[in-house]
Amino acid sequence: MQRAMGGDTAALAAIVERYYGPILSYLYRLSGGRRQVAEDLAQETFLRLMQQDSYRPDRAFRPWLYAIATNLARDHVRAATRDDRASEDAAALLDLADGAPGPDVLAEAAEAGQAIARAFRQIGEEYRAALLLRFYHGLSLNEIAEALGIPLGTVKSRLSVGTRRLRDLLQPIHEGAGQ
Repeated sequence: MQRAMGGDTAALAAIVERYYGPILSYLYRLSGGRRQVAEDLAQETFLRLMQQDSYRPDRAFRPWLYAIATNLARDHVRAATRDDRASEDAAALLDLADGAPGPDVLAEAAEAGQAIARAFRQIGEEYRAALLLRFYHGLSLNEIAEALGIPLGTVKSRLSVGTRRLRDLLQPIHEGAGQ
């Protein structure tokens, strides 16, 4: 990052190549599966990265990058809440697009995936961010605390509460599948 801040375009290209996919994946899940939103936020993350002059070499890079992405996603959510109707319309269109017919096994898998995505959207953004960083992106608890700018105890609490809420939301679905 220090080389990239010094104008080394090869260093910047290496950073983008290494981290664009994971950041896009994180933002996709954090945005509730809205690909265009995730792509826009990922691009904005790397634009902000190029504008940064506050990187400290004593700070781990990956949590710092995820902090930039998380803050952009939070700003987007705040702006989007001003226009809830548009968000609901987009979510309804995504739900329609997700229901492709197919063999029974694929249909059940798709339904389960949709149920998980719906459950994920129902838990708070703060729980969703912590769960995504931990289980999808493999960040340590300390890295999550740094990326989200919260104490370690809060990370542990959010992971515990978020996991429990997901389990509670998915339990009726699991019980219904067994009948």
